Amino acid sequence: MDRLAVVTGGTSGIGAAVARRLAADGLQVRTVDVAAGADLGVDVSSADAVRGAGEVLGRADVLVNCAGVVGPNRPVDTVTLEEWERTIAVNLTGAFLMCQAVVPGMRARGWGRIVNVASVAGKEGNPNLAAYSASKAGLIGLTKSLGKELAGSGILVNAVTPAVIATPMNADTSAETIEYMVARIPLGRIGEPDEVAAMIAWLASDECSFSTGAVFDISGGRATY
Repeated sequence: MDRLAVVTGGTSGIGAAVARRLAADGLQVRTVDVAAGADLGVDVSSADAVRGAGEVLGRADVLVNCAGVVGPNRPVDTVTLEEWERTIAVNLTGAFLMCQAVVPGMRARGWGRIVNVASVAGKEGNPNLAAYSASKAGLIGLTKSLGKELAGSGILVNAVTPAVIATPMNADTSAETIEYMVARIPLGRIGEPDEVAAMIAWLASDECSFSTGAVFDISGGRATY
């Protein structure tokens, strides 16, 4: 069956790796990003922008929510409300809006796969990353809620929780923060985007048939639950 996958944040990092992997697996892929080179230039935090992409999103069989920002990387009392709201808007509200856009079509067709890229920070929290950690914890909650809500519809909703991955998004993360995160990974290294993409490809496939509302760890052993 010829299926269409939509990958947000699809021009770099994990999103680009996912787009390549799903295309290699035979899916049509449309990338959604604010960066140049995306198939659809959409700011996922904007309800109007997401609504404007409705024709494509309505045909999506697979949605992978990779779009994200690290947000402010400093003590919580120095974070501005604007920085907080922007981080939540991209990382959490963006995924919510994209899910809203694709679910009706998936439900009508009786099949769909949604994979949300959360973070181990959403489980454990990282110091000096309050907005990011909170947004990813919210994304885990959204995943669990939708998994239960859509059970029986043919739509499965799952999340992955990477530890620190070698992506451009982490280029501006302080060396101290990277050191903190790597020191807590038993495998002792940063993860690679293709490793995350391999897990997501399975979650987006027919082979994933009895998992929904679940959180799949890909943290090199860091996660404690």
